[in-house]
Amino acid sequence: MSTDFQAGRVSLGARLRELRTEAGLNGKDMAARLGWQRSKVSRLEHGKQTATVADLEAWAREADASEEAKDLTARLRGLESQQRSWRRQLVAGHRGVQERYVVEYRSTSRLRGYEATVVPGLFQTPDYARHLLLHNAELMQTPRDTEEAVRARMQRQAVLYESGRTFEVMVWEGALHALVCPREVMAAQLDRLIGMVGMDRVSLGVIPLGVPLKLSPKHGFWIFDESRVIVETVNTELHLEAAEDVALYGRVWDRLSEAAVQGTHVHRLIARARAALALS
Repeated sequence: MSTDFQAGRVSLGARLRELRTEAGLNGKDMAARLGWQRSKVSRLEHGKQTATVADLEAWAREADASEEAKDLTARLRGLESQQRSWRRQLVAGHRGVQERYVVEYRSTSRLRGYEATVVPGLFQTPDYARHLLLHNAELMQTPRDTEEAVRARMQRQAVLYESGRTFEVMVWEGALHALVCPREVMAAQLDRLIGMVGMDRVSLGVIPLGVPLKLSPKHGFWIFDESRVIVETVNTELHLEAAEDVALYGRVWDRLSEAAVQGTHVHRLIARARAALALS
């Protein structure tokens, strides 16, 4: 559990304790009103258990402070949406982040991912990954452990060949044309993508340029089972665990997937991007 998450949970517990004492109740009285074990009241107040929305609403009601329920719920949402600064995560370089993702993938049965601007890390060639990591290290002004990070990113691709998992990945066609590396590196990357089409346990879809959409292409995101979503921005990595947030990104996924093509259509779009490299 992250230090930020635990600190937030302790802060929420302290606020619950304030509401209880302001109502003139001791822990035993509060437990009796709520119909809970006394230990649950203690765990919540000391930040040793994460409250649910129902817990917080009941607490506010029994503490005669129903008007506080909205604030308590907002605090809980703050725990469930965790911002992890890239600067802080990359203080020792990129390798650790790549290795953490291996753990994330191996604890997931169904992974759905969407990228709008780059080829997903799970499908990257070493050379393509190297250029992205170098660009990012320069931008973030973090240590350049590039070769170690590239090796770690390639090692995490082993999950594609392990049983018990499915990978459903979509990319915006523009990502196939974005020259974030030399042309020969991009050509090899596109060849690698062609080899991913039709793989067992992997579904690769591409959203063509010019296709009618029910919403704009948005930013990239990854849905791990039905439990959490990870969203990367320029400066942070968001971990969303609230049920409504996961459901929202699920709906975004569904709308984007309606516009995506598969199979031979993907081959054609990749071939078009490959041909454009030769012409430009």
